[in-house]
Order: sequence, then C-alpha cells, then structure tokens
Amino acid sequence: MISSKTTNKIMKGVFWISASLIIIILFLILGYVFSEGITALDYSFITEMPKDNWREGGIYPAIIGTLILVAVALLFAVPLGVLTGVYLVEFRREDKLTQCIRVSVDSLNAVPSIVFGLFGLSLFFYYLRDLTGGPTILSGGLTLGFMILPTIIRTSEVALRSVPLSEKLGSYALGATKLQTISRIIIPSSIPGIITGVILGFGRAAGETAPIIFMVVLNPVLPGFPYLFSQCNALTTQIYYLTSEAVSIERAFGMAFVLISIILISNYFARLINKYMARNIKR
Repeated sequence: MISSKTTNKIMKGVFWISASLIIIILFLILGYVFSEGITALDYSFITEMPKDNWREGGIYPAIIGTLILVAVALLFAVPLGVLTGVYLVEFRREDKLTQCIRVSVDSLNAVPSIVFGLFGLSLFFYYLRDLTGGPTILSGGLTLGFMILPTIIRTSEVALRSVPLSEKLGSYALGATKLQTISRIIIPSSIPGIITGVILGFGRAAGETAPIIFMVVLNPVLPGFPYLFSQCNALTTQIYYLTSEAVSIERAFGMAFVLISIILISNYFARLINKYMARNIKR
C-alpha cells in the first residue's frame, strides 16, 4: 500500500509537471514565432505604413485596426454580458427558462468562429448595410462582440454568484433596495471575476480571423474619423493573407509576434487592475 504522504508527493509532482508544461509550451511558441519573424521586427515595423502590398514598410494600420475592433467588441459585449449575468443571478429563479438560457449561452460559446463571420456578413453587410456602412469597423467589432458575448456572460455569472450571501443580507438589513445592493455591493465585489472574463474576451477577439475576414480590407487603410464607419485592417487577416499568398512568411511571423505581445501585455495590465480591485474589496 502506498502511504498518503507518498500519494501527496506524487500528486504534487504531477501538478507541478502539468503547470511547467503550460509555461514551456508558451515559451516554445513565443520563441519559435520570434525566431522566425526577428528579421522583420524593428521600430519602423510597428510605426510605419506598409508599402508594396505589405511586402515592405510597417504594420501600423493593422495594429490600430485590431485595437479599435477589439475595443468596439468589448464596449458591446461587456455591458450586455454583465447585465445578463445580473439578470440570471439576481432576478431569475432556477427554472426551465433559466436552464434554457444557460444552455443557449454554452451552445453559442461552442459555435465555430467562421459561423459568426457568416452571421455578421449576412446581418451587417446585407440587411443593415444602410446603418453600418457594410464592411466597416462597426460591423467587424459587433461581429466579434457577438462571438465573445457568451464568454462574458458565463464568467460574469460565476463572479456574481461568488459574492457571499452575508454581504447581500447585510445590505438589505441596512435598508438598501435590490438595485442599490446590486450596484454598490454585488457588482463591485464581482469586478475581479468580471475582469477575468474581459481578459478572455479580449484575447479571443484579438486573435480571431474568421469572424472578421469579410469585414476588413487588405489594402493599407488607416481608420479615419468617424472611426466606426471607416474601413480598417487587422493583424490576423494580414497574417492569413501573407501566409496563404506566400507574400512574406517572415513578416507574417513578425505580425504574429506583435499580436501575441499585445495580448500578453494587455493581460498583464488587466491582472494588475484585477489584483488592485481585489485588494480594495478586501479592505
């Protein structure tokens, strides 16, 4: 018989190996992408306009386009997702309709991204073209927003459910209304978990190609005011174009490294905000 002490050591070793593998895989991917794209990486690659059909020059329009698209997606999905989570947790009983909503959200989360792209193409390019202007930042951002909405809803719901019942009852005991309790106790206490959902949504929105492949242009366009109704580039679609057309594999890897760096840096700062908010809540 193996003693419990030995079993604990074995399990700790297994967990340590699993965690180490995740870190190793991440650094292997980063190292490979960086080594393949290092010849294209320099300051001008990030700050200049592209030349000769993306074969030379920088990728500045694609970086700006990606950030604006993700910002539009988050501005659409985060408020709607959090409000839906509040509705499911605070205003709905556990009945068949609630279960149906959760199944629908989980099913949407499993829908392939290309399906969201076709949905966005049909809705914004054909039916709502007069409102969105066709293949614009608004159309692409809303398409990405629909795609990340299920993730925001589920993470927000989990975060809202984690608020201790004692805090809610204490608020009611002091005479607060339900809306006051939600706005001043429940949502502020759930912010760290909600930020986690925003991080996941940001990473997925920034890294997807299929949902916006019909909504962006390949020519070097820098979004102009008003930004929502302008055309734009995106890093993911440019990577797809450069690799599929064999235009410049080195520049494609350079773009990939820039995209990964943007996601990692954004996640880092979001987690700093998460820790800061969690520390203030504990106080």
